[in-house]
Amino acid sequence: MGRLIYDHIGPAVEIDDRTLAHLKVVVTAKLRRHESFTLSWKRPDEFGRTTVWIHPTIPVQFDFDGPEPTDLNRKWLQQLADSAVGGGIVLTGEHADTEAPAAP
Repeated sequence: MGRLIYDHIGPAVEIDDRTLAHLKVVVTAKLRRHESFTLSWKRPDEFGRTTVWIHPTIPVQFDFDGPEPTDLNRKWLQQLADSAVGGGIVLTGEHADTEAPAAP
């Protein structure tokens, strides 16, 4: 289980390494273009969800438990990227990908 640490405030958000790897690719691409956006996820132990504003000037850290990068699902990456353009990234479950994995 990896962790997303945003602006060194509040507790780290625990996210499984595979999901975190996909999130990292999409967030990094947006921040590289100096784009701000929201990131939302359902809280696993509670009812409701959390949304944070991601901005290029605010530090973000992706902390993985596993030592090796994971293969990436192109369709899932595209789904996350598409949601970033609309109302913000919404973490969703992975969908099957029939294509070859993208490079980590």
